[in-house]
Order: sequence, then structure tokens, then C-alpha cells
Amino acid sequence: MYPMQYIEPVFRPPSEWKSLILQVTNGCSWNKCTFCDMYTAEQKRFRPRPLAELEAEVQSILAQGLPVYRVFLADGDAMTLSFRRLNDIMDMLNHYLPHRPRVSAYCLPRNLNNKTAEELSILRKKGLSLLYVGCESGDDELLSLINKGETYDSSLAALEKMAEAGIKRSVMVLNGLGGPHLSQQHALNTAQLMNAAQPEYLSSLVVEFPNGEARFAAPFNGRWRKLNRQELFTEMELLLANLSLRNTIFRSDHASNYLVLKGVLGKDKEALLNTVRTAMTQPGRIPLREEWQRGL
Repeated sequence: MYPMQYIEPVFRPPSEWKSLILQVTNGCSWNKCTFCDMYTAEQKRFRPRPLAELEAEVQSILAQGLPVYRVFLADGDAMTLSFRRLNDIMDMLNHYLPHRPRVSAYCLPRNLNNKTAEELSILRKKGLSLLYVGCESGDDELLSLINKGETYDSSLAALEKMAEAGIKRSVMVLNGLGGPHLSQQHALNTAQLMNAAQPEYLSSLVVEFPNGEARFAAPFNGRWRKLNRQELFTEMELLLANLSLRNTIFRSDHASNYLVLKGVLGKDKEALLNTVRTAMTQPGRIPLREEWQRGL
């Protein structure tokens, strides 16, 4: 929709498909997670982009008469920028977009270590109202194996800081991340983390490796393999059964998922569990995505 000059590839959440994707950084400052190949290309080496470049891009969009209803701050690690720089970006957006469209970004928990809840609240009041947080798991053993650089405690602290600032949180977790050996503790500890945080949105994706799984599997010392569909459903059932969420919009409809699930937890918990159990026990009763439909 918006003609922009990007350093490719550019990734954004599915729900941001109508947003102006403003590439305030290139790549990811951490870029060590073994499950992620999104920013490993040479041209994706991390760097912040100057405010003047961003301002010129916004001016160009407006000069073409294109409406802006939402803005997504790319790439994968925009929130690593200092509060001062993020504040300048929000001031620039509010200057050119006085109707204050909703602004969102990806966020690693560590991104908030150098930001107070009060600073986040200032950004929220200027329009930054939603952060997409890749927690992946609540299990510390698994988080260490995938070199996430986070723990249960660091993830919870960041999610609580966002909530204190009034910023909505859309958390992503990865079904199948621990393989068969760590599947149970992955599901149980992830449920515990979500119960403690009570995020506004929760999404489950299936871990996939378009560029091969050798780098990811190496730290598991032969104890990892991809879960089959039945095992993925078993892990999902365990996760859902142990979630005690009060009002969280739940989605498992990313292209990576075989089984599409949508609902609000907790009011739809039993219905979602019934869908998963039906898929497990009555093959063919619930429509599933075929491999060619998964778009990976």
C-alpha cells in the first residue's frame, strides 16, 4: 500500500498488514536466538536509522495523499532504541499525523531494562499503544537452549512494566519449540508465565526452520526433533488446560499452524479444548491445513 524503500526482508505481525511500516531500525540488536533466521542476512546488520530519514519518508507518504491509520515501527527490535530517540520519533509522527494513529512495535523483554514505566507511559500517551512480545516459552531450560537471552522472570518483569504503563501486550509463544523431551515443561511453564502476566493478546505459532534446523538442534545434543501434528495438538491441549486467563484474545491462526484456533480466554477455554481434542481423537472431523497451505 505504501511505496517505501526498505532494506529487505521486512517482517511484521499479520494484523499490521494495513499499517505504514516505518523501518526505524534495521535488523535485530540481539540476533542470537537459534530458532530465528529473520535477520541473519548481511544487509540486515543492526543499525538505527536517523530521524531525518524517517521524517523524509513520512513526508513522502503524505505528499502522495496516502492515508495513515496505523504505524508499525520495524524492524524486529525498534524498542531497543533509547527513550529519548523513541520519544523523538513519536513527536515526529504526531507532528505529521495529528490524528495520532495507533503505533505498535515488536519488543524483546530486554528492550525495557533501560526504560521506566513512566517513560513507557509517556510513549503510550503519544500513541505507542501496542507491543508484540516474543516470549516463545516460559521455561528457563528451554530459553537457555535456544539462546533467547531471557528468563521467565525477565519476561514477566517486562510484561508487567508494559501493563503498568498502560501499553497493550500481544505475546507470541512457539508450539513444538522444545521437541518431545521438553514439551510438557514448555507448555506448563509457558501457561504459568501467561497466567502471571495476563496479556491482552496471546498467539501460538508452530516452530519452523525454512533454512534448516541444524543450528537450532545442536544444543539439544540429539534430544530434539520436530513434533508431529498429534504431538503438537497434545502440547496445545496441555497449554490451554493450564491457562487461567481472564480476558485474553487468543489466536492460533498463523500460517504455521495446522489447527486454527480463535477465542477469548477464559470464556472460550472449554470450546477451544474440545476443538483440540476432537482434532486429536477424530481425524478428519476438524479441518486442518495441509503442508502446502502453511505458506512457509
